[in-house]
Amino acid sequence: MRFRKMHGLGNDFVVVDLRGGQPAPDAALVRAVADRRRGIGFDQFISVQDDPSNEIAAYMGIWNPDGSRSGACGNATRCVGHLLMEESGQDTVRLRTDSGILSCWSAPGGLVRVDMGAPKLDWQDIPVAEASDTVRVDVKFGPIDNPALWGPGAVNMGNPHAVFFVDDAGAFPVEKIGPMVENHPMFPERTNVEFCTVEGRNRMRMRVWERGAGITQACGSGACAAVVAGVRRGLIDRKCVVMLDGGPLGIEWTERGPVMMTGPVALSFTGDFGPDILAQAERIRREKSVSASA
Repeated sequence: MRFRKMHGLGNDFVVVDLRGGQPAPDAALVRAVADRRRGIGFDQFISVQDDPSNEIAAYMGIWNPDGSRSGACGNATRCVGHLLMEESGQDTVRLRTDSGILSCWSAPGGLVRVDMGAPKLDWQDIPVAEASDTVRVDVKFGPIDNPALWGPGAVNMGNPHAVFFVDDAGAFPVEKIGPMVENHPMFPERTNVEFCTVEGRNRMRMRVWERGAGITQACGSGACAAVVAGVRRGLIDRKCVVMLDGGPLGIEWTERGPVMMTGPVALSFTGDFGPDILAQAERIRREKSVSASA
C-alpha cells in the first residue's frame, strides 16, 4: 500500500489514497503504522476514499494513533485538499468527513484555506456529561477552594475541545494536565485540550494535547476551537493568528457562523508499507481476537 507522509505545521499524517474501491484500513493496521520506531509514525492516519456523491471529490477518514476514529482534523484537511486540487488543476475542492462536508481553497503564498463549519456550542453537542454553560465548564484541578486550573471553554469543531486560558502556554505542563482533562468524567467521549495565552486582540499562543494522540505540534480544529472560546469570553477579536509549536495558523470566526482556517501544507516523503508493518498489524489482530474470545 502506497502512502504519503505529510504535515501541516509539524502536525504529521500518513495519507493513503484508497480510491478505486480499495478496502478501508482497520485499527490494527493504523496502530502498526503509528509506531514511530517500528512503523512510520504520525499524529493522524488519513484515508482518501471514493465518495458515492458525484458532487464531492472524496471521503476523508481520520484515525488516531491508538486506532480510534476522529471526526475532524483541520491540518489534514488542508493536506488532502491540496493534493486533490493539484490533481484536478482546480483552486477549490470539497471533502466529506464523518463530521460533514468541508470546502478548501488555494490561498496566496501556497497556503490552503478551509471552511471548518460552524462550531457546536450546546452542552449536548460537544458533548459534556451534564447541562453546562459551555463558555466555562465546571472542571477544576487543584484545591477545591483555590483551584490552579478551572473553567475551560467547551467547543465542538467536528470533535470535542476543552480550551483553557493560562498565563504562559509555552511553559505550561501540557504533558501532565492534558491526559487528565482528556479523560475527565465531564467529557464522556474524551476531549482534545488546548492551553492558550492571549497576546493581543488578534494573537494567541496555543499548545495542544490531542485526544488519542498526545502532544502535537499543531491542531487545526483546536486552533479554531480556541478562537471561538476566546471570542465568547471577550478576550480576542473574531480574526486571530494562533501561534502553535509548529508555527502560525490564521483563524477567522465569521459573523455568519463558520470558522475559516488558513495555513501551509508540506509533503515529507512517499513510500510503501513494508512487510514488518503488515506482520505487526496481523499480530495486533490476532491478539485482539484472542482477547475477545477469552
